[in-house]
Amino acid sequence: MLERYDFNLLDKIADLSYLPENTAYNIRKNGLSAERKVTETVDITTKTDKPGIDITIKPFAKDETVHIPVIITESGHAETVYNDFYIGEGAVVTIIAGCGIHNSGCDESRHDGVHRFFIGKNAQVKYVEKHYGDGDGTGGKMMNPATKIYMESGSLCEMESVQIRGIDSTKRTTDAVLADNARLVVTERLMTHGEQVAESEMTVELNGSGASAQIISRSVAKDTSSQVFFPNAVGNAACRAHIQCDSILMDNAKIRSVPAITANHPDAQIVHEAAIGRINNDQLLKLMTFGIDEQEAENIIIEGFLK
Repeated sequence: MLERYDFNLLDKIADLSYLPENTAYNIRKNGLSAERKVTETVDITTKTDKPGIDITIKPFAKDETVHIPVIITESGHAETVYNDFYIGEGAVVTIIAGCGIHNSGCDESRHDGVHRFFIGKNAQVKYVEKHYGDGDGTGGKMMNPATKIYMESGSLCEMESVQIRGIDSTKRTTDAVLADNARLVVTERLMTHGEQVAESEMTVELNGSGASAQIISRSVAKDTSSQVFFPNAVGNAACRAHIQCDSILMDNAKIRSVPAITANHPDAQIVHEAAIGRINNDQLLKLMTFGIDEQEAENIIIEGFLK
């Protein structure tokens, strides 16, 4: 079912220019499972009650990698997919997701992903999700991911969310609940242009003693696009959390950042920072002194900012 252009999309969103031989994967295309492979320590099964899959990582599995990308190439295709991740105690796994939409038609294409993570005691999870859209049609490219994370004691979850380009509208919602000594690190990077709209809403509840969270959001808004961020950290125990939102505003774009912090325990230490501004003129001028034109200099600064 996979064609040559499909791998162009897969390479952009999941670093898959070919099917891997030694790792588990599930590739979804236009609402159907196109390719799947499981291993001794990673099982992937199709849900029977709704669209989606269950991904199970056995306890104490080490250095596993799982690819679960989604691609849409049919104009007008819309879907809601439910994926549940069960990470066993002590397991160490990298999960590479992502969604790519190629829309050459006039109808809206949309992917809504609902993900739940159940992370066992002392497990370590790195989750990477990239969103990308292209195609010369007039139809919209929409993505609305919703993520829920449940972390047991001593677990670690690193989540990296990247919107590369081409997504007309996205609304991201993330909710996390942390037990004792659990640690969550969320890095969100995105760029909007044209009339694109992006909204991100995140709530992290630190319920266990020693729990910690770091939320970093970096974004660039160009043309007349708009972005809104609502990160919220809630400390219900002796815990630590840090929220940082940095944005570059260009042209006639708009950005609104509303970080919130709540402390319900006297030993909760929670900090937030937010900054929105234009590209630093000194950086721009310095690059231009090396013979780089203004547009290329802007691109270099933006690329470095979003890394």
